[in-house]
Amino acid sequence: MRILQVNTEKTWRGGERQTLYTIESLISQGIDCQLMTLKGSLMHQRAAAMGISVIAVKSMADALKKLSNLKGKFDCIHAQTGKAHTQCILTKVFHQIPVIYTRRVDFVPSGFSTRLKYKFTDKVVSISNVISLILEKSGMYADSPIISSAVKNKNLDIERALKLKRSLGVKDGVKIIGLVSALESHKDPITALKTIHELQKTRQDFSVLHFGDGVLFDQISDMIKELDLARFYFQMGYQENVEDYFSIMDVFLMTSKEEGLGSSVLDAFNYEVGVVSTNAGGLNDLVKDRGFLCNIGDIQCLSHNLNLALESSKELDKYKMSAKQYCDNEMGVELMASKYINLYQELIDG
Repeated sequence: MRILQVNTEKTWRGGERQTLYTIESLISQGIDCQLMTLKGSLMHQRAAAMGISVIAVKSMADALKKLSNLKGKFDCIHAQTGKAHTQCILTKVFHQIPVIYTRRVDFVPSGFSTRLKYKFTDKVVSISNVISLILEKSGMYADSPIISSAVKNKNLDIERALKLKRSLGVKDGVKIIGLVSALESHKDPITALKTIHELQKTRQDFSVLHFGDGVLFDQISDMIKELDLARFYFQMGYQENVEDYFSIMDVFLMTSKEEGLGSSVLDAFNYEVGVVSTNAGGLNDLVKDRGFLCNIGDIQCLSHNLNLALESSKELDKYKMSAKQYCDNEMGVELMASKYINLYQELIDG
C-alpha cells in the first residue's frame, strides 16, 4: 500500500502536527507513506528530520504540476487540509488516484465549486460529529466517517518550562492559566482577554501564558495595555515543543468561536490539566463531562469556571480523571492510523 499525504501549509498548527502523527504511525504499521509539503516549511523541516520521504513543492502551481504527474505511483492520496484538498481534486483527472480528505473545520461549506470538489472526492473524513453533521446538512457530503485527531505522549522538559516561568518573573505559588491557540478571529483571543479582566476582579494569584501567533497579535498587545493586564497576561508567540509548557499549567483555557475539535484540548487532557472551554463546534462533545463548558463569548461563565478550576475542586479532579482515561483509551495515534488504513484499503479494493 503506497499512500501520499498532502499538506502544503506555510504555518505549523494542529493540523500539521496531526499530519505527521498520521504518517509516523502509518510507517510504523508497515505502510509505504510519503509527504507532499511546502519546501522549507516547518512541516518540511520536521518531516525530513524524522526521515520521512518528502516531495517538496515551491508553490501552488508546482504542487499542481507534481500531483498531475503521479499517475500509477500511489494507491491513495490523503489531503490533510482544505488547500491540499483543492490541489488534489484539480489534478485528479491526470493522476486518477483515489482521494481522501480529512476535514478539520466546522464552518458551513458553500458554493458550486466546493460542491464539485466534494463530489469528486472518494472519501471525506470528519474529525468530529459536528463536522460530519455540517457536511450532511449542507448537502455537500453524506455519511462522512469520523476519525478524531489523536494525542501522543511525550516526555515533557519540565526544566524548560520552569526556566520560562522564572524569566517572566512568575513567583512560586502563582497559578498558571495556559492557552495554545492562534491569534485569529475564530479563536477569539479578545474573549480570552475579557475573561481574564473579569477574573482579576475576584483574584490576582495567577498568570496567563498565551502561546500562539497570528494577525491579531498587535491588537491583543494593545488591549492588554488598555485593560491593564500586563502583569497577568503574557503573549508567548509561537514556541517549539509547546507541549513542555503543559507541565506548569494549572488550567487550560479555550475561547474559540469555531473549532472542528480542538487538538490542544487533547494535550491538556493527556497531561492532566483542567480545561475551561467554550462549546464551539466539536469542543462541546469533546469537553462535556471532561471539563468546564460555557457558551461562546460568555465571559462571566468562563471567568466563574476558571475560578472554580483554580480552586482544585472535586469536580475538577473528576473531570481530569475522565479526560485522561478518554485519551488513553480512545485517542491514540495507532488507533487513528489503523482507522485510516481500513479506509485506504476500502478505496483500493474498489
